[in-house]
Amino acid sequence: MKKKQQYCGYISIIGKANVGKSTLLNNIIGKKISIVSRKKNTTQSNITGIKTQNYHQFIYIDTPGIIFDKKNNQIQYKKNNFYEIIKTSILIIFIIDRVYWTEEDEKILNEIKKNKIPIIIAINKIDKITKKIILLPFIAFLKKKIDIVEIIPISAKRKKSIITLNDIIKSYLPKTSHIYPEFYITTNSKFFTTSEIIREQLILFLGDELPSIIKVEIESFYKKEQISLHIRAVIWVENIRQKGIVIGHNGEKIKKISIIARNNIEKEFHIKTHLLLWVKYKN
Repeated sequence: MKKKQQYCGYISIIGKANVGKSTLLNNIIGKKISIVSRKKNTTQSNITGIKTQNYHQFIYIDTPGIIFDKKNNQIQYKKNNFYEIIKTSILIIFIIDRVYWTEEDEKILNEIKKNKIPIIIAINKIDKITKKIILLPFIAFLKKKIDIVEIIPISAKRKKSIITLNDIIKSYLPKTSHIYPEFYITTNSKFFTTSEIIREQLILFLGDELPSIIKVEIESFYKKEQISLHIRAVIWVENIRQKGIVIGHNGEKIKKISIIARNNIEKEFHIKTHLLLWVKYKN
């Protein structure tokens, strides 16, 4: 029997902080694999999401929000690794926030178009635009910027937008064998997933009290007799003041964070979990 032709390719999701990249990826994959918050720079590492539909395999890379130098408003090359990521991509999804085209968006577009890789501009959060009449002039404005594949108004939270975007991307996947097994949805390790679950609770509970760049390090992660998971993690902060913020009065905050993070880890891995959190700062 003749083997059916397969299609596969990498798609980079690019944009400033808080434009909805992680929300889009989670809804495309149909599972939360990238943490979401209103805080800038929540995503710290590239998150890979894999979606296989019959003979088509989409490999999405959710990149951290692009960082700009506050002094000269230039992209900080050393802190952004999307340059290397997009070189292997067959398509770039450039997400922008509604009809707010900024100088930073202009600089990002000028940078990514140098690679001569097809670009889709996704105008996100259109559900928050009250006067839809402004969309058509804005799309016309964007079309003058570059020979873009598509300009699509979307809401990353709505299924209809995901289906429309999926159909367009499918037509760009090249003929090549699938890289991952059909059941794969991410390349995230269990260590990484666990640290992100903990970090998400830190961001949710502490809000603006701490920077989103707070680090979580998994020191040990092991199963005991296949019936329980034992995890020891370190929350790294910058100084003793931040340590006090994370711990809270009489340890109340760290206790709440630990309980909810443990419950979420149990849901993720379907096993009873014991979680021990330590807060440290480098002297």
